[in-house]
Amino acid sequence: MSINRIAIYHLETLLWIDRLGTFSAAAERLNTTQPAVSARMRELEQRLGSSLFRRDGRGMSLTPAGRKLVRDCEPLLRDMEQALLGSGGFAEASGVVRIGAGEIAAASCLPAFVAAMKADMPHVGLEIEIDLTANLIQQLLTGRTDMAFAAGPVAHPALRTSPIGPVALVWLASPRVASAFGDGGGASVPIWSLASHSPIHGRMREAIAASRVAQKSLNLCNNARMMIDIAKAHGGVGIFPEPMVRAEMARGALVELSGMPALAPIEFHVAMRVVDTEPVLLRLFDEASRLRVAQIDTGQ
Repeated sequence: MSINRIAIYHLETLLWIDRLGTFSAAAERLNTTQPAVSARMRELEQRLGSSLFRRDGRGMSLTPAGRKLVRDCEPLLRDMEQALLGSGGFAEASGVVRIGAGEIAAASCLPAFVAAMKADMPHVGLEIEIDLTANLIQQLLTGRTDMAFAAGPVAHPALRTSPIGPVALVWLASPRVASAFGDGGGASVPIWSLASHSPIHGRMREAIAASRVAQKSLNLCNNARMMIDIAKAHGGVGIFPEPMVRAEMARGALVELSGMPALAPIEFHVAMRVVDTEPVLLRLFDEASRLRVAQIDTGQ
């Protein structure tokens, strides 16, 4: 066994294959290619003199020797990461962290969080993707992202989650549309809701069903900012997350409708994979857990 020819990147690659389930997912997480990951594993097997993977047709799984190596090396690599950070501190940490967020988080707590994180860890690169909650959770589970800010409830045995507060939903329209709506024209006023794959959609449908707005007037959009712009242009009534429309309400561009069914708030969570134990990710998750999604940093 040529242990002196085994590098940390061999073991790190093995651990990511175990965590994410495939060579391709590990390659994406490590910012390399699938052939490079395959080459690393061939080298590791050759230098250890044992098979780490069982190949079953097109699938692949760890052998008992592979599972034992993962179990034994994972705490060693974690301790090494912590030791290196202890010498240089988080200010010297490097790598790339992928963060997924919905529109509401992106418009409220995320900008200040990102700015603080970059000040704390300037050498850590960020890749931020804005998407719907269903897509965010899938990307998190498959290792395409490291952390997600998502509308809840978020419950999965593979995920560690922390609540970051509720977001109120409000019925809004432009003053002109609100006036027409109040004069009895609700049956002909278009109403806008987020699309069906949004967790907020169900709450909206319940509220719409309890209102006096005609169901035939329902329109769907997968972008909350577009819905806000439509409402400001007198294009109908919408149900909006309050943090995203706070400025429009303050200016009077949108006004709250009276006499509409009450809307329960939506709970938001930050989530990461349980198997991710890198100190940088744990530090970011701890900081993100202290956020409150309804707060907006105005920069003033």
